[in-house]
Amino acid sequence: MTDSPSATTTSAAPPVVYKTSEAPVVAARARDAVKLYGSSETAVRALDGVSVELLRGEFTAIMGPSGSGKSTLMHCLAGLDTVTSGSVEIGGVELSGLSDKRMTALRRDRIGFVFQAFNLVPTLTAIENMTLPMAIAGRTPDAAWLDTVVGRLGLADRLEHRPSELSGGQQQRVAVGRALVSRPEIIFGDEPTGNLDSRSSGEVMSILRGAVDELGQTVVIVTHDPRAAAYADRVLFLADGQIVDELRSPTADSVLERMKHLEG
Repeated sequence: MTDSPSATTTSAAPPVVYKTSEAPVVAARARDAVKLYGSSETAVRALDGVSVELLRGEFTAIMGPSGSGKSTLMHCLAGLDTVTSGSVEIGGVELSGLSDKRMTALRRDRIGFVFQAFNLVPTLTAIENMTLPMAIAGRTPDAAWLDTVVGRLGLADRLEHRPSELSGGQQQRVAVGRALVSRPEIIFGDEPTGNLDSRSSGEVMSILRGAVDELGQTVVIVTHDPRAAAYADRVLFLADGQIVDELRSPTADSVLERMKHLEG
């Protein structure tokens, strides 16, 4: 069946046929995740039965009041911490029970990290910092992909500069590049714009957004900034260790309004 603007149209254009999209692929998943710190009566339940799926090729922001469990959730999803009970998967691989060696390899080969502190090696150049994890693993970056990443980051004329010769925004771009160069399945960012001014913050968030839209990456960040969260496809809101709300196609204003309700 085709929709026609007029029954008298004699030369209607052929109908547009939209290809049915494939089922979304889960990049990371938590099922009934519980995280306790401490024991007995003094135990703190940082995560209280969280179940969530993070889809490949999607940008997710995690927000919540201080102490809500948002950073704990990200650290458990990224394999930087372990859940007390429940399960966590990356690309279908169950993290619990992995040996230290296998966990290290999984984080190195399949996960990228961007932190609030840039964590760059001060004696290395920008390009050396970007390729350091692969060098440690004895791997050579794909030249075409590396050129694509450098071009997207706008760092072509800064590759031989050391961190002290770069602005904060440029240093964080190098950190984003380091996360991208190995082409991981998923990139986690823990307050990636927390140390940046508003202009640099916007530049870094645009790069992460572009990594999803143009490079097909999966990005998950924890942030307290509604403007940063507005770059995401969806925002998950945590309170008291549970996911209590979700917002699709967020704007800074809609995120701020939800946060007010949580913190009120």
